[in-house]
Amino acid sequence: MSLASQPYRRNGSSEPAPNKSSSKPKAQQQQQSQRVLKSPYLPTILELSLLALYPATLLLGSLFSLLNPPARAAPYSASSQSHPSALAPSYFAQKHNIFNLFFVKIGWFWTTFAFLVFVASHPYLGPPGALVLTPRRLRALVRWMVVTAWWIAVTQWFFGAPLIDKGFRITGGVCEILRAEEGRVGGSGKLMGSSEAKEVFTNAACKLAGGRWKGGTDISGHVFLLVLGSAFLWMEVLPVVLKVKGLREERMICTDVGSRSAATETMDGGVIGLDEDADEGTVERVGINIPLVVAGLSWWMLLMTAAYFHTWFEKFTGLLVAFGALYSVYFLPRAVPSLRAVVGMPGV
Repeated sequence: MSLASQPYRRNGSSEPAPNKSSSKPKAQQQQQSQRVLKSPYLPTILELSLLALYPATLLLGSLFSLLNPPARAAPYSASSQSHPSALAPSYFAQKHNIFNLFFVKIGWFWTTFAFLVFVASHPYLGPPGALVLTPRRLRALVRWMVVTAWWIAVTQWFFGAPLIDKGFRITGGVCEILRAEEGRVGGSGKLMGSSEAKEVFTNAACKLAGGRWKGGTDISGHVFLLVLGSAFLWMEVLPVVLKVKGLREERMICTDVGSRSAATETMDGGVIGLDEDADEGTVERVGINIPLVVAGLSWWMLLMTAAYFHTWFEKFTGLLVAFGALYSVYFLPRAVPSLRAVVGMPGV
C-alpha cells in the first residue's frame, strides 16, 4: 500500500484514523442492547433479579449442607430423600416438622388462599369485599387456573400418574416391594409382574402398599411447589402494589404495530393504568400482607429444603419445571397477543 492511500489524522500523525463506517456510536450500541433486553420474550432486569433469588437460594442451601459440620456428618437416606429423624442435624431437617406438615404439604391451599384474599380485597382489581367479577379479577383467576393446572399435572394427576411419577418410572424407578415380591397386592392374592406394577403404582400408592421408590430420577416436588407458589404470588402482587418501572412500564409486549410498553396495553377499549390515588385501608393492607407472608415463608422452607433434602439434580429439575410454568403464564403471553387476551397481565 502506498503512503498516499493510508488515512491520516488531521494533526499529521501517522496513526490510522478510525473507520467510522465500521464503528457504531456508543449511544446506538446501548439502544440496541436495551432493545435486546426489552424483548417481549424476556423478563425485565428487575424481574430477572427477583427470579434469580430462587437458584441463589438453592445454591446457598446446598452449600450450607456441604460446609456445615453437623449437616455434613448426618446420615442421609437416598430412598426417603431426607435425614433420619433421630439423627437429623436440625429441626427443619426432620420431615415431620410442623412447617413441613402444615404448610408445605398443603402449600397450594395456602397459595390459593393468599391469592384469593388479595384479589377480593385490593381496589385495583375490583371493589374490595364485593363479589363482582371485574375484567381484571377474571384474568387474574384465569392465570391462577393455568398455574394450578401446572401444579396438578406435575404433582397430582396427568392422565394417570403425575408427571413427577411418570418421569421417575421412565428413568428406571420402581416400587421396591413390588419388584422384590413380584407384585403381590394386599390380600387380593393377585400377582403382577414388576413391569406391570411399574405402570400401575404412583409414589403415593407405593407408600400406601408399604413400599418405596427406588432407582430413577425424581423431580423435587417441594422445590417445584415452593418456587411456583411464591413466585406466582410475587408476580401477581408486586406489579399492582409497587410503582416500579421494572415491574410495569418496562415490560414489553407484541402488538399489531410492533413491540411496545405494557403500560399502553388496553382492556375493554381504553388505556388502563394503575389507580395511583387509591386509598389502602385495613382490608387492603391485610390483602397485601397475607400473600407476602405466605411467599416469605415459602422462601424460608425452600432454603431449608435446599439445605436438608434432595440431591442437587432433583432440586435443579424442580426449579426448571417451576420456571417453565411461570414462563408460560407471565412471559410468553407478552409475545402472543391471542394468549395475552385470555390470561392478561398483572398490573395492566
